[in-house]
Amino acid sequence: MDEDVYINYFSVLGLDEECKTGDVRKNYKKMMKDLILEIHSTEVTPDRLDQYLLTMAKLNAGFYILRDEERRNAYVEHRKKVIQLEKQWREKGEKDPSSPEADQLRREYDRVLRDFLTKYMEELVLEAGRDKECVETSNWDAHHERHASRVLRHYRQKLYSQIHERLPYYDVTKPNIDWSEREQTAEQILQGGRI
Repeated sequence: MDEDVYINYFSVLGLDEECKTGDVRKNYKKMMKDLILEIHSTEVTPDRLDQYLLTMAKLNAGFYILRDEERRNAYVEHRKKVIQLEKQWREKGEKDPSSPEADQLRREYDRVLRDFLTKYMEELVLEAGRDKECVETSNWDAHHERHASRVLRHYRQKLYSQIHERLPYYDVTKPNIDWSEREQTAEQILQGGRI
């Protein structure tokens, strides 16, 4: 199981889970300074802009979440809960994938996963962009927030898809298609008739 798909703000800031608030601040400021220097020294294409905004937003969020003890503990617990639910569901799904317990675990996992990604990959990231210290360090402004909200939604959905594609139930059944019915419907449409 790859736990890195569940955004790990400790690794975003190059830290371990035992780090102190001073380490969070020091690494954040150094990484943000390096990123800003890189942005100013390269040609910014639309793709690079999206990538820079995403990186900047993740650094801001990592700093905002990890520097505050309450937010940090809530984040760590929420992340552990999602990972634990995935493990429980995988174990139950391997034994009896069609059992009601496996289905209940899948539903609970999906709910907690959506909550986790929404909170830590969108809501708190945008909230971090309004934090005074983040704004001063990253020069984040309303323009960044407007553009980043779109980038973050796409990134959150991409993470959600990546997570689900590697899960045990993610198999697709072959569709049963009645081609003659489709052909008749297409002919009616082309002839201007109603269906």
